[in-house]
Amino acid sequence: MRAIVMKAIGGPEVLQAADAPEPQLPRAHRMIHVRKAGINFADVHVRTGTYLADIELPYVPGNEVMGMDDQGRRVVALTRGGGYASQVAAHRMTTWPVPDEVTDEQALALTLQGNTAWHLLYTCIGLTPSDTVVISAAAGGVGSLAVQLAAHTGARVIGLASTPERRTLASELGAAAVIDSRSDDLTQAVLDAAGGPVTAVLEMTGGRVHEQLLATLAPLGRMAVYGYADGTPGTAPGRMVLERSLTVRGLWLPHLYPVRGALSESMTALYNLVVAGQLRAITAHQWPLDQAADAHRALEARNITGKAMLHVD
Repeated sequence: MRAIVMKAIGGPEVLQAADAPEPQLPRAHRMIHVRKAGINFADVHVRTGTYLADIELPYVPGNEVMGMDDQGRRVVALTRGGGYASQVAAHRMTTWPVPDEVTDEQALALTLQGNTAWHLLYTCIGLTPSDTVVISAAAGGVGSLAVQLAAHTGARVIGLASTPERRTLASELGAAAVIDSRSDDLTQAVLDAAGGPVTAVLEMTGGRVHEQLLATLAPLGRMAVYGYADGTPGTAPGRMVLERSLTVRGLWLPHLYPVRGALSESMTALYNLVVAGQLRAITAHQWPLDQAADAHRALEARNITGKAMLHVD
């Protein structure tokens, strides 16, 4: 089969197209004939050796796919690697059929990033209509969906985005206010936009941004952490957490893979919102499989809005 194979840790150039053996099919797994493979920032961490789980080289990256199963059904699946390939074995608990009313691209956008947005908002911070929530990377794959879900819930959304075009998109998706994520004093910028401290934050940048957004939380505020795009995981100061009775909770989606019903329920809810026209999946960025390196360069350069994917078939 055709695949993107990493033989070393490094820059985008280590993503090389090659012929690879077909995957084994363990018990309770299904073979997926891949049409599209999702690209996520987690894949950059895999490539650079900063991922939360160890990998063994040579390695085929990619944790989500859309394609056909052996029964000829359109499906999406979450995997533990192997997605940048023409075939992948996926566990039946993390494989779902795609409704006829949902396109291939929409379904893939919902699989990893949609489920992440859903569980950040509803599992981690328990979003309610009374919340004011700050959403990092509000025009990105997770962020663009989270903005819409939060606004649909009735919460007030403060979006962060790095360019005027991205800030316009976040506003169109439902953010009540959008600020420049590169602001020197991000804490004050958020407080000004929100009219005071906020009740919830979704954070994926790490480092100084993590610290500045933590400082925007009101007493009893909640922060959900789902990444560290700048390469430095954030650290929540214990004194601040205690003084304000803050909750800081991480989310690494694979921990939900074995939880029966958790992802199937959120996947169904996301499908229903798309079919009802209440959730828009932004899917403009696609590359052929053998241009995976170019896709990673675009992702690292922050040139992506919405979902990035590889076209495999």
